[in-house]
Amino acid sequence: MSDRVLIVGAGFSGAVLARQLAELAGIASLVIDSRDHIAGNCHTARDANTNVMVHTYGPHIFHTDRPDVWDYVNRFGEFKAFTNRVKATIDRGVFSLPINLHTINQFFGVSLSPDQAKEFLASKGDSSIEEPANFEEQALKFLGKDLYEAFFKGYTMKQWGCDPRELPASILKRLPVRFNYDDNYYHSPYQGMPAEGYTQVIANILDHELIEVRTGTTYDPATAADFVHVFYTGPLDGYFDKRLGALSYRTVFWEKIEQQGDYQGVACMNHPGVDIPHTRIHEHKHFTPWEKHESTVAFVEYSKETEEGDIPYYPKRMEPDKELLAAYAELAKQEGGVSFLGRLATYRYMDMHQVIGEAIDFASTWLVARNNAAPLPVFPAASLL
Repeated sequence: MSDRVLIVGAGFSGAVLARQLAELAGIASLVIDSRDHIAGNCHTARDANTNVMVHTYGPHIFHTDRPDVWDYVNRFGEFKAFTNRVKATIDRGVFSLPINLHTINQFFGVSLSPDQAKEFLASKGDSSIEEPANFEEQALKFLGKDLYEAFFKGYTMKQWGCDPRELPASILKRLPVRFNYDDNYYHSPYQGMPAEGYTQVIANILDHELIEVRTGTTYDPATAADFVHVFYTGPLDGYFDKRLGALSYRTVFWEKIEQQGDYQGVACMNHPGVDIPHTRIHEHKHFTPWEKHESTVAFVEYSKETEEGDIPYYPKRMEPDKELLAAYAELAKQEGGVSFLGRLATYRYMDMHQVIGEAIDFASTWLVARNNAAPLPVFPAASLL
């Protein structure tokens, strides 16, 4: 057995964990990834024809409330100012998201003040719904039928592939309504985009004498005995060869558009209409407004159920999934010598800042347990369910 740990996955979880273990405790690691590149779904690369920095697996906009996470990523790359201003095209025109005072006034053809808009929207909501039991009831209670059907119902059906009444109300609670003209999609105090892309940031994190990286390398459980510990950041059900069944995900795919000039004038345009098959269109040169490009590249995004060979993106976390997750979590706790970390290994939707913050915290927790000869944590402290 070597004195190294094995980290499966070279995305943010694996990279940050490897760096923390190296810097805090002088622990060497081998980081492997089955893909032929590092950075996981955050991978970025220049488009060969336009030289636009493309987010290969879909857009990633960095934002966080944690100053330590912001300082951490800026240590490994320059993050330039970027504000995500999402628009939505419906049959009545182009509107601003998240729903704000401009959206309300434009949609209803009124000129309301903030206080008037609050009262107006409250009158549109369904007051008969006391405690929303699902996504649709949450929307009807707080937005009313018109805004819900215009911006959320069709988009949700396409994104999740099911009736909104099958989804928990908590999903919509993440989408704010603002009674001012703030159209910044995020409320986080720290927001930005890496000047040289996410892949370079992660390459810098992994650039340490105690860290070895091997891409194009699939995890073989037989090699676990060669390391003092294994940290696994891939799909939890995949670790166990889906012996209990597959956890359900939605995945996305794209159609590429290249042309001269500007395609849509914004980085992200939602298309909520149920009669339109795609969910949104991303134009990647708008993610780097400090760069100038005469040509452009955009991607039309579609959502579908994950099948064999697809990349899992969004955990569905329906009730059968939660039951299956609990069963896999029990298997994981019995495994010994393995910890599970990150979005896929914990079957949770997590933004980049959450992944990074959790990896920073988990490294410290794991080291404290190791130094005190206590049981090593299998999962991060946050509940999987």
